[in-house]
Amino acid sequence: MGEKVAVSGFDLSDRQRYREKLQRCLSALAQLLEEKRFDRPRNLMGLEIELNLVDSAGLPRMVNDEVLERIASRDFQTELAQFNLEVNVAPHRIRGRVFDELAEELRTGLAYADRKAQEEDARIVMVGILPTLGARDLVHSSLSRAQRYQLLNDRIVAARGEDFTLNIGGVEELAMTSGTIAPEAACTSLQMHLQVTPARFAQVWNAAQAMAAVQVAVGANSPFLFGRELWRETRPPLFEQATDTRPEELKAQGVRPLAWFGERWVDSALDLFEENVRFFPSLLPICDDEDPQRVLDAGEVPSLRELVLHNGTIYRWNRPVYEVVNGVPHLRVENRVLPAGPTVADVLANAAFYYGLVRALAEEARPVWSRLPFEVAAENFHAAARDGIGATIRWPRRGGLTQVPVTRLVLDELLPLAGAGLDAWGVEPVDRDHYLSVIEGRCRLEVNGAEWQTRMFHHLRDKGDLSRAEALAGMTRRYGELMREGDPVHTWPIG
Repeated sequence: MGEKVAVSGFDLSDRQRYREKLQRCLSALAQLLEEKRFDRPRNLMGLEIELNLVDSAGLPRMVNDEVLERIASRDFQTELAQFNLEVNVAPHRIRGRVFDELAEELRTGLAYADRKAQEEDARIVMVGILPTLGARDLVHSSLSRAQRYQLLNDRIVAARGEDFTLNIGGVEELAMTSGTIAPEAACTSLQMHLQVTPARFAQVWNAAQAMAAVQVAVGANSPFLFGRELWRETRPPLFEQATDTRPEELKAQGVRPLAWFGERWVDSALDLFEENVRFFPSLLPICDDEDPQRVLDAGEVPSLRELVLHNGTIYRWNRPVYEVVNGVPHLRVENRVLPAGPTVADVLANAAFYYGLVRALAEEARPVWSRLPFEVAAENFHAAARDGIGATIRWPRRGGLTQVPVTRLVLDELLPLAGAGLDAWGVEPVDRDHYLSVIEGRCRLEVNGAEWQTRMFHHLRDKGDLSRAEALAGMTRRYGELMREGDPVHTWPIG
């Protein structure tokens, strides 16, 4: 979360200059798109996984700087709070045994990082929301020491002008306020990147939006927050509320939130960048000296730093990304729907399902988004986050929209489509079948990370004289043990 910035003071002229520079960046992006200056298709994917640090009791351990110093690898970076880390996986081509290759890389890297964390009396846990977090763990002093996080917090707090309100009603209720964005650090995610050409961007983004509900239902892994059992995937409402710069009056006026599903299907990547500039004032109005038009006129490629920075402060669940690599611009769709974990096998199963299904849906002759109203896709997303693998959503079938259980939709329609999509990428059948079988197993047993967590929590409370906090800590410790063993979560025992 946030960008690497080193400026802490802004005035009104900064914002005016920044707004003008954003418009010049948009014009340059439009010209790059029109002139077809973007990288050729290379079928590249990339992963980022946010992680938690815990102590021997399963409680958050605020030592990310110390652990990172011991890890000493550029693959691992700091995140918003001091109990967070992030691991970045280098881009891979989607072909052959790519998912097995990624699994081996992740297992090796995470095992090494975990050994280094133990030198600071910590362990790594890969979970959407750490179940043992308390409100006392997410305050201003918990934020990572990097300046960009402090600055981003200050700017979002200033934009809101009052405390943030968290009000989430699920199995139980949570109502509280926070003076900082620190509660957002509870959300640890799996972020999947897919490089696409401009001509394919809209189809891929629309397909990713349409399938977001299914992803979050099948992959839900965040049922607890501050000791309360809430949504099966509590990250979306938490993220939306913990970064919401709008007081009630602006909400009533229809002002868009920073964490945003969106409001329409798009025709090009430029649509999303234009919306971001049109609807959202700058949080970090930092300008550099690049003149994007002059760079274009010289036959070179502009970095569009202001547009990239602004885009990075708007938290779409499927985010457009512009980047220049080795002097060549490219576009990516960054899928931010899923929680981290539970295991490397589950992460790669989620990835195989996403990359296969998004390709198949993007290439359908009669695309799903032409039959699915956008507002229904948004409703599906929140229903799936609330109910997890037991969710029922509306999906286009013959005769119109039909209410269908997510598990039945996946087993009957979407798993075969995902398999066809992986075939189209050139993924080996052994990889395809192995990782999609994990998704199939979850759906047949109706068990994902969220279901295991809640069942284990209630089992511990029912079998012994444990307090809520003790049961959550016991469940978290057992989760960590099984995570390190590595078997997919739907095979984990209760007890």
